Amino acid sequence: MAKIDLRALVAQMTLEEKADQLVQLASIFYVKDKAEITGPINHFGLDDESIARVGTMLGGVGAEKAIEIQKAHMEGDRNHIPMVFMRDIIHGCYTVFPIPLAMGCSFDPQLMEDCSYMAAKEGSVSGSHVTFTPMVDYVRDARWGRVMETCGEDAKLNGIMGAAQVRGFQGDNIADHDRLATCVKHFAAYGGAESGRDYNTVEISERTLRQFYFPAYKACIDAGTKMLMPSFNTLNGIPSVANKWLMNRVLRDEWGFDGLVISDYNAIGELIRHGIIGDLKDGAQLAFESGCHIDMMSPAYHKHLAELVNEGVIEESKLDAYVLKFLEFKDELGLFDDPYHGADPVKQQEICLCEEHRALARKAAEDSSVLLKNEGVLPFSKDVKKIALIGPFADNHAIKGAWAGSGEDKDCVTVREGIANLLPNAEITVVTGCGMLLTDTDKSGFDEAVEAAKAADAVILCLGEPQNYSGESCSRADLRLTGVQEELARAVCAANANTAMLLFNGRPLVLSEISKFTPAILEMWMPGCEGGNAAANLLFGEVNPSGKLSMSFPKAVGQCPISYIYYNTGRPKGKADDIFEMYGSDYIDCGVMPLYFFGEGLSYTNFVYESMVLDKKEIDENGELTVSVTLRNAGERDGKEVVQLYLRDLVSSTARPMQELVAFEKVFIPAGESVTVEFKITEPQLRYYNFDCEFVSEKGDFQLMVGYANHFALKDTFKLI
Repeated sequence: MAKIDLRALVAQMTLEEKADQLVQLASIFYVKDKAEITGPINHFGLDDESIARVGTMLGGVGAEKAIEIQKAHMEGDRNHIPMVFMRDIIHGCYTVFPIPLAMGCSFDPQLMEDCSYMAAKEGSVSGSHVTFTPMVDYVRDARWGRVMETCGEDAKLNGIMGAAQVRGFQGDNIADHDRLATCVKHFAAYGGAESGRDYNTVEISERTLRQFYFPAYKACIDAGTKMLMPSFNTLNGIPSVANKWLMNRVLRDEWGFDGLVISDYNAIGELIRHGIIGDLKDGAQLAFESGCHIDMMSPAYHKHLAELVNEGVIEESKLDAYVLKFLEFKDELGLFDDPYHGADPVKQQEICLCEEHRALARKAAEDSSVLLKNEGVLPFSKDVKKIALIGPFADNHAIKGAWAGSGEDKDCVTVREGIANLLPNAEITVVTGCGMLLTDTDKSGFDEAVEAAKAADAVILCLGEPQNYSGESCSRADLRLTGVQEELARAVCAANANTAMLLFNGRPLVLSEISKFTPAILEMWMPGCEGGNAAANLLFGEVNPSGKLSMSFPKAVGQCPISYIYYNTGRPKGKADDIFEMYGSDYIDCGVMPLYFFGEGLSYTNFVYESMVLDKKEIDENGELTVSVTLRNAGERDGKEVVQLYLRDLVSSTARPMQELVAFEKVFIPAGESVTVEFKITEPQLRYYNFDCEFVSEKGDFQLMVGYANHFALKDTFKLI
């Protein structure tokens, strides 16, 4: 820690210096010629002196440029206060691992922690200090493009994986040169955007917020995240950055969060468009009073904080407190001792994309892929002579996904390259067959694809959606495969039954038709830089698939939003003893259940759940119930299985879901062997938010279930007394 007196430093600063310390500017202000940023400078009203006072920069620029910018900043700032360099390092910095939605499918928090630590090492050595992750927005709507950034539709899984990211990035000391501070986002309920449309309004009851949307943010705060970012959306009529109930009462008073809050990009400026304020001055006051310490890429704080203090609207002591908190954070990062935080151009070249990191990214891609269907096709024999790779992803480097840090497509291994690495003597034919843009209708490549399929011993269809079709501002109203890919798949499968489909996508897709005629489907998501090698290992049996879906796949887009967590209605479909059977809650064209469920995923072996034993049938508020689940690998291959335990409250004063994930554990089981997994159930795990938003448990019967959503191998009940 620095020996500098931070309170004395604040005391010597002018009002303007204090205000600008709480401003974040994008890297364009520092890496371009002044002539190129005349527009941004004019918009923000910034001169060279103001830029020199700014407290933090947004964006990754690499070690050499980061050192150069920091050095110039320290020389230009009268107070010699180092800047904090923040950026989005979501699923890798240079070595890109699978998108978070895929990582959720691994059900492996240690793997997520390891990958996050890898990203922290690369981010830190290349000049960054803070990453805007984890993103733990609870999502149920695949139309929303940012589902790729979250770990799925379950609040518990999302929270566990988010906490693992916090631990992986931050470690025990954020001043360490291989660590980054984290900023959890987007608080709150960004994933509940109406119609799945990015930035759209969110209207959710407080009870639902507390039960499903809040827990993952709270888990990351409990894990020690240093920062938090409010969401863009209005939440029940109030934009989050200006929502005093959300940011002060819930975040500060109830949860005790004492870290920094930073707005999202120009979120304070956007309050004008929301119709909440009349001008930026009002926006600066409202955001400041709502606990926002740092203004990202809007001129509100720069232009108006000092003015508001001079007018007596904001107390200077509160401004001082905000600045002091930010300086203390910089001190915790060690920046007063080492303004460069270990940034090193030579080490950057050595560490980033090294073989050790690639191996971890490959393992992550293997463990997060999900085998959705397999009619005896997979794994292919490694003795096959002729392989046909067909589709727009057959030899495509663009599989890293959105928000991939400094990762580049050229560093990604394609499916063709991966198979060639594994089977150097195989004859591989690549036929693109068609494009994958929404506007691609050309079928002229179908004939070549069909002929290649007929001549092959094994056919691999490589289909999906472009990587820039998911991510921020990439909502979709139609979730089917883009272009004419489905028609290509139909023609190829008709030509050769020994066909498997690889899917590359950033969200669940509607596969209702294609799943009818495709013998095998392996969901790869956007797997990152080692995707091609991982695909080859999975397809040819070097690795046994173990991923389970972290988000349900709807049968039709009209089912969205959809989740495995659902409530029964008074007229559920299919109750033959019900006088109103014909009026059951249903869709007449596709039913209410998804095509593929949360928690679903096949293996090349067969896991048999043999028993679930409860050590007692009753517990009180101080008791503990042990659930012992025994399962056997009845197949001929070693494999990993995710044991999932679900809970249902059979009778409660307020309606509760038919099933909720309460615990899980991923276990390795050699062929022919059995393992027993133990879970502990205590009274706090039975609590929920009732009608009055009281967090309570209620005495009565509960059901425990093992398997995956709506497909349970074993069930038993116990009572809370």
